[in-house]
Amino acid sequence: MDLHLNELDQHFTMPVTRKIAINRPLVWLQMGWADMMKHPAPSLMYGVLIAVIGGGLLLFSQQNLHLFTTAITGFLLLAPLGAAGIYELTSERDEERETSFMQSIHDLYKNGGQLAFLGVILAMVAIAWERASAILFALMVPQQITSTDSILASLTGEMLPFTIIWAASGFVLACFVFALTAVSIPMLADREVDSVTAMMTSLRAVAENIPAMIVWAAILVGLTAIGFATYLIGLIVIFPLLGHATWYAYKELVE
Repeated sequence: MDLHLNELDQHFTMPVTRKIAINRPLVWLQMGWADMMKHPAPSLMYGVLIAVIGGGLLLFSQQNLHLFTTAITGFLLLAPLGAAGIYELTSERDEERETSFMQSIHDLYKNGGQLAFLGVILAMVAIAWERASAILFALMVPQQITSTDSILASLTGEMLPFTIIWAASGFVLACFVFALTAVSIPMLADREVDSVTAMMTSLRAVAENIPAMIVWAAILVGLTAIGFATYLIGLIVIFPLLGHATWYAYKELVE
């Protein structure tokens, strides 16, 4: 499928995007691993931070089925913003500057306003999803389900129709957010552009490379699922790995 979004140029000064082969996401993953190994300590620090935050969210919401499931999806919606500092690590190394966790945090301020604006948009999407989930759960989920011990059995048993509806809704939302953020966040960390232009560039890059981006999305979901399956411990390595790989995805997709 080949989608051309040339009409966007009438409204935005759009960077040029490239078309790539379907196997490039695997190369990004290899390059991301090599890059992470060049500055493992600050990279893993971001992994520890995201694992602690994710663990706190799940712990807080574990007694409420609606909050528990929404916390997982909301975490996935907002987590890409947390990788902005990882992009700064690679940018610092490429520019032969000091590479450290604190320096990468400091460098985020150079385009912090636009990153914050994008963060607000993602937060609004997460809040909207939480409210929509609350309505679905209130209408379709038995009130007696309050423990995480019965969540999986309930969602795959008598609540299977609800699970399908809820998962389909989340899938559509996730596709939308993925298209808007696939390269926009590393682009904001790398260039002094506005967030709307970055999101539109991301939308074009995804639309013009749908087969490769489906593979990339599957890798993101699969590795993140492994991170959750290991009680978030795996995210300590997986999160920075995907962050570094996303940087190379951006560099290859956007001139």
